[in-house]
Amino acid sequence: MPESTVSPAAPHRLREAPPRPGGGAEAAPFPARPLRVFAWLSFLAEVIIIGTGGAVRLSGSGLGCSEWPMCTPDSLVPTPEQGYHGIIEFGNRTMTGVVGLLALAVLLLLLHAVGGRRAVRSTLWFAGSGIVAALIAYGIGTAAGLPGFMFLNATLLLAVVVAAVFSLRANGTRRDLTALAWLTVIGIIAQAFVGGITVVTGLNPFIVGFHYASSLVLVCITAAFLVRMREPAGPRERVVPSWFAALTHVTGLVLAVTIVVGVLTTGSGPHSGDADIVRRGFDASVMAHVHSWPGYVLAALVLLLAVIAGVRRLRPRAWLLALIVAIGVQVAVGVIQARTGLPEVLVGTHMVLAALSAAAYTVVVLRLKRPTAATAPDAPDAPAAPPAATPAATAP
Repeated sequence: MPESTVSPAAPHRLREAPPRPGGGAEAAPFPARPLRVFAWLSFLAEVIIIGTGGAVRLSGSGLGCSEWPMCTPDSLVPTPEQGYHGIIEFGNRTMTGVVGLLALAVLLLLLHAVGGRRAVRSTLWFAGSGIVAALIAYGIGTAAGLPGFMFLNATLLLAVVVAAVFSLRANGTRRDLTALAWLTVIGIIAQAFVGGITVVTGLNPFIVGFHYASSLVLVCITAAFLVRMREPAGPRERVVPSWFAALTHVTGLVLAVTIVVGVLTTGSGPHSGDADIVRRGFDASVMAHVHSWPGYVLAALVLLLAVIAGVRRLRPRAWLLALIVAIGVQVAVGVIQARTGLPEVLVGTHMVLAALSAAAYTVVVLRLKRPTAATAPDAPDAPAAPPAATPAATAP
């Protein structure tokens, strides 16, 4: 077998970067360990920032920094006059920078692994050009008396989208991972844009809710990256019955409804993000009951899927058990917080658990299929096959 391929005993490792014209050091293999470490750090950071964002809202620090991207009209960092509210809000903004740097590290490590230094240089060139263009747009917007951050973020977002399209077209290896890595970076920049709009609109509950839901999507994307990184490239085949896959997707729809109704419920409650902002939308007590209905349906569906997967020894069974734990704790916390007046700690815990539940569900969906050339490490999770079929399921 050629040295540049992945051995069947290690399907989770990335292939070597394809040789560049002229060969040389550019085609050297890149170790997968740093990429795995930063991918996990990126996922954890996406979960943590949901917790810090929740702390901003639950502590009434949503307007702790009155401006964006500055904290005050004259200072980038909080001033003593802003007290702990400014520190909490600025801390969350700083966490956004950490999340962005980790996502960028994952992207660059991946591009080096699949495309060599040329792919990294092209991305850095786009990044530098985008930053320069964004600063110019910011200056133009500010000079015109318009919110400069909108021009800055929009220009930077456009530059990143163009870079992503160019990268996907130029690199044919592991486009699935490349797309997920670029989506994470694009999502973080878009989130910064939404965060600025949230401040400008005085913590509009619908924009705040969208901000949270978008963070959940980023958690799911980084979770998907972790799963796909451990699998070889190539076509995938379903390893569960079609009706089980359909029921799993229905469960995902119920999960999405539960999260959306939960966002509306929180937006109608007492935790608006600032002491001077009073919600006059949906009735919070009614919304709490409405939120519980899809929550109980979700718990029942996940339990049913887990029982079926356990009995039939289907591939997603382990992660369905993890999802049961997450949903079960989520339901318990929701009931307790509703009966104890929505204490801040429980509400924040409820928000983070929703992110972990969404991540676990993402893994369940991805494990409905496996690479067509299934290898030994996946065999224990695969449905039992007759002995005669075993050689055909092994990659040459």
